[in-house]
Amino acid sequence: MAGHQHYNVSRLKGRKQARSCNLFQGRWVVDTSYPLYDSSGCPFIDAEFDCQGYGRPDSQYLKFSWQPDSCNIPRFNGADFLARWRGKKIMFVGDSLSLNMWESLACMIHAAVPNAKTTFTKRNSVTFVDYGLTLYMYRTPYLVDIVRESVGDVLNLNSIENGNAWKGMDMLIFNSWHWWLHTGKSQGGKDWNQPQKSCSGEAEPLSGSTYPAGAPPAVGVVSKVLSSITKPVYLLDITTLSQLRKDAHPSTYSDGIWHRLQSLVPAWIA
Repeated sequence: MAGHQHYNVSRLKGRKQARSCNLFQGRWVVDTSYPLYDSSGCPFIDAEFDCQGYGRPDSQYLKFSWQPDSCNIPRFNGADFLARWRGKKIMFVGDSLSLNMWESLACMIHAAVPNAKTTFTKRNSVTFVDYGLTLYMYRTPYLVDIVRESVGDVLNLNSIENGNAWKGMDMLIFNSWHWWLHTGKSQGGKDWNQPQKSCSGEAEPLSGSTYPAGAPPAVGVVSKVLSSITKPVYLLDITTLSQLRKDAHPSTYSDGIWHRLQSLVPAWIA
């Protein structure tokens, strides 16, 4: 927005293609070269995040890539990423979705340099030693502090003392979106004009580039808040492309959010 430090990825410097392309308007297409890594060969994934191990019988959901309507996205190149981010520190801050993104990025890089020396602390950090790149995970359900008061634990909206842990990073990636979407057990097929009451058993994304139920009301809230922030913020608006993946959301395969999202999360971060 004019006069505000509110950025969409289309304004990121150095991405000539992005300036003339809405990366978030598009569709999911079958891509037989996917997934971007073999989950069984990645040492950074939590074992309990394996939906295949929890009984999901199909694997076609791993074979989709995101295709914008007006441009092509280069395939993620882990070696190139390491070269560009040599000596840097990247931190994901948020809930389990941030954990998914952190693990996914680490696995995507590892697939490119499987023999690279790494140091790994579960749910905390991965360092690609030869490149000096460290990926951090800061797990928190809220960005603001929870303080103890006479009435109990209270969210202090004016305090981010925990943010001291974020200092010194070259890039911070925030996420708290999961909390906006808890609207009850009635979510499901009605959102995409089908009789199902949940996404259980769904095997492929919605076709096309629009979500029948539209964007969540919180999208407008996020846009309004970011438009008033005085520091540069880059908004990766992955809302619609995520909504279209009715096949990639967790359902009856408990603890399975990671591999249910293995085709979706790389699109968020690639």
